[in-house]
Amino acid sequence: MAFKKAINSPIFSEISNYCSNNNIECYVVGGFVRDFILNRDCKDIDILIIGDGISAAKKIANTIDSNISVTVFKNFGTAYFKYKDYEIEFVGSRKESYVSSSRNPIVQAGTLEDDINRRDFKINSIAISLNTHNFGELVDLHDGLSDINKKIINTPLDSNITFSDDPLRMLRAIRFSCQLDFEIHPELINTMTKLKERISIITSERIIDEINKIILTKTPSKGFKILEKTGLLKLIIPELSNLKGIDEIEGQKHKDNFYHTLEVLDNICLNTNKLWLRWAALLHDIGKGPTKKFHKKIGWTFHGHEFEGSKMVYKLFKRLKMPLNDKMKYVQKLVLMSSRPIVLAQENVTDSAVRRLIFDAGEAVDDLMTLCEADITTKNKNRFKKYHDNFRVVREKIITVEEKDNIRNFQPPISGAEIMKVFNLSPCKTIGIIKENIKEAILEGVIGNNYEEAYKLMIEEGEKLGLCNGK
Repeated sequence: MAFKKAINSPIFSEISNYCSNNNIECYVVGGFVRDFILNRDCKDIDILIIGDGISAAKKIANTIDSNISVTVFKNFGTAYFKYKDYEIEFVGSRKESYVSSSRNPIVQAGTLEDDINRRDFKINSIAISLNTHNFGELVDLHDGLSDINKKIINTPLDSNITFSDDPLRMLRAIRFSCQLDFEIHPELINTMTKLKERISIITSERIIDEINKIILTKTPSKGFKILEKTGLLKLIIPELSNLKGIDEIEGQKHKDNFYHTLEVLDNICLNTNKLWLRWAALLHDIGKGPTKKFHKKIGWTFHGHEFEGSKMVYKLFKRLKMPLNDKMKYVQKLVLMSSRPIVLAQENVTDSAVRRLIFDAGEAVDDLMTLCEADITTKNKNRFKKYHDNFRVVREKIITVEEKDNIRNFQPPISGAEIMKVFNLSPCKTIGIIKENIKEAILEGVIGNNYEEAYKLMIEEGEKLGLCNGK
């Protein structure tokens, strides 16, 4: 079968001509081939050279343009360069063997068949020839085209060997299942369940990279359900798997917070591509596990789960070596505040309550509202509409109050330095008291968020405290 249309870019002709002139076999392999068959756009090209891939990359790049910079990864036997919109990686054909304590293979030179056999999945094991005698011909040693047509993910060789050698492939299988909307072969699910403990040899950074890619798919719940089913989730993010299940005492139940969380995650994906907002949706209820209690009079409660959850976010990020910076603080803030707009939406929302919401959420206030709207998972159409209508009112109120009071990036109209100067003070608690009283007056709507009214109140507060106005 010929796939010349897939390789009509001049770059393939350049590679083919160089290899033909130097009697070298070469193929396009991996994701580019798979995505072409699936009519998916792909700018990452993997070129398989039967021989020295690094040397071929350097010489081909120089033939195309002497100014092209080639990056070499000697440890992996690969070389990489950019050409127009493409990112092209060259690798020499190889065969691999593994030791049980590492996913990093022992590499030896190999044949085309050796290299194809080491591929993770059949759908990624297809090649297209760039050789002049069969240019554009499909090389499909493991019937990967059939798996693509059947929308199934399976391994070229025994899945026990494939996953044991490199346990990260278990997460890659789940990720491809989400990205491509393919099913994972039942045998692979069984193998992943059996070998789940092998994930411990994978670095946290590699694991989170795959989890992030799952989270960024259209329907990430699919991936998390497989992670939970295989037991991998319990090993990676136990805070989530601990939410699973429904307890019943004296006929009173609570909802399954794990599946509710996945609904919220899918809901938010309809409205945002922001990775960390999606993480906030995934973690917004993790505090419900440790705070769950049963009271005979009121049933199941999760008091303080937002506060507990925000603390758990830090521990989770630290354990998984995720960024302990503004991204983590952003997720913490949204988890901590995840119920605030819900309370406002159930009441006749006041300007002062909205000011405090904007003040506390800051730049994240719109994302917080998006999270709370995603948190509506009721199947009752009337209640669903009512909740969304209420949130729309809150959003409109946020816009109105923000336009009037400019609270989102709140900076005190009166600085501590000015308070010290006006009242001839050295640094002391009194300065903080005055600043706090001014802030509270602005948030309560007693005064506007402007210098003139704040200055007048500062003088009044100073007089109450018996301070002498030096001006």
